[in-house]
Amino acid sequence: MRQIVFATHNKGKLREASEILGYGFSLVTPSEIGLTEDIPETGKTLEENSMQKARYIFEHKSCDCFSDDTGLEVEALGGAPGVYTARFAGPDKDFNKNMDKVLSELAHQESIHPGISRRARFRSVVTLILDGQAHQFEGVLNGTIARAKSGHGGFGYDPIFIPDEYPDRTLADISEEQKNDISHRGKALSAMAAYIAGIS
Repeated sequence: MRQIVFATHNKGKLREASEILGYGFSLVTPSEIGLTEDIPETGKTLEENSMQKARYIFEHKSCDCFSDDTGLEVEALGGAPGVYTARFAGPDKDFNKNMDKVLSELAHQESIHPGISRRARFRSVVTLILDGQAHQFEGVLNGTIARAKSGHGGFGYDPIFIPDEYPDRTLADISEEQKNDISHRGKALSAMAAYIAGIS
């Protein structure tokens, strides 16, 4: 079993990654190896943020690690919130406020441009540092933004994102297994796992 550090303190992300990667991996959090501080995220793109977080762990602990940075990109909002997805409504990372802001800004756009697209996508970029070498993997999930929150599962923006694969339900309405089968992070992590398997 390969032990690898996942650069997150988010229990939802950790659970999702563990389920996707399966039994061949033992995931460890930064705090479990003595990194309890917030890892800097000052990049201007998902790729830069993902790389920055992975390099921070490698430079401090010299261990195999991976990180992800995920953005919700809403077409009618010019790709926002994008790299600011977690802090769209402020620095406290309150996803209820973040969702409210997306819904509010879309409603405002619709009042100006009736019939405007509600298309959106989640995009995840995973950076793996293995034996000191960095590799990046991307996953995308396309869908639309709901008009109101729905569902009690998932985390983040899941209650307002309707994936194309389940056009009558949000990500928070479907099971974790169903979400993992289609998710942006799942696609990126599956690509990472396949890469590791190919060189093992």
